[in-house]
Amino acid sequence: MSAALTPGPTPQEPVGQPELLQLGTALEVDEPCLRADAARNRARLLEAAGRLVAERGADGVTMEAVAAEACVGKGTVFRRFGDRTGLLTALLDHSEKKFQAAFLGGPPPLGPGAPPEERLRAFGCAMLRRSTDELELQLAADPGASRRYVTPARRVLRHHIEMLLRQAVPGADCELISHTLMGQLDPALVHHLTRQCGMPLGRLEAAWTDLVDRVTAPGGAR
Repeated sequence: MSAALTPGPTPQEPVGQPELLQLGTALEVDEPCLRADAARNRARLLEAAGRLVAERGADGVTMEAVAAEACVGKGTVFRRFGDRTGLLTALLDHSEKKFQAAFLGGPPPLGPGAPPEERLRAFGCAMLRRSTDELELQLAADPGASRRYVTPARRVLRHHIEMLLRQAVPGADCELISHTLMGQLDPALVHHLTRQCGMPLGRLEAAWTDLVDRVTAPGGAR
């Protein structure tokens, strides 16, 4: 990295751990208070929607198809999610919260307990695998260039990378470098490289590991 980068915060400055964020609409705010049967029905619908996205892509998922896949009435799906956008948002929210729980409190090296360099390697590889598995859904949920960098989920992901960078290379401009690293994990880029260029996922993971090693090497990001 260029030596001209402005140094970021020193390691003595507190870096707060982000809390799990929810992406969904008001229909989902009361999720912790759902009755047990309603919670089970919601999970069943999300599992059915996830299977359909994997089989048909996000554009091919309808409320009727989800109801049929989950063996429930169409009205049940509309009552729970409101419309198709609400369903896809809830599905992405469900996935996002599971991933956040894994890197914020799961076992190392993705979760706490491993050196920051190892956690960065594990984080990027997990992100790449997740994007590959959910590519259609993530592309469908892209808010567009004007809002891409301010969505709650992306802020949590970038903040996590920045936190690990501050631990690994405390003298660097970790805020700016974290944006650069996030670019390597962008679902649109993953789509281009894997679907349009035919690159295997293993090559993307190896490139991420190499990038992290170069950034965190002594003097690499200073």
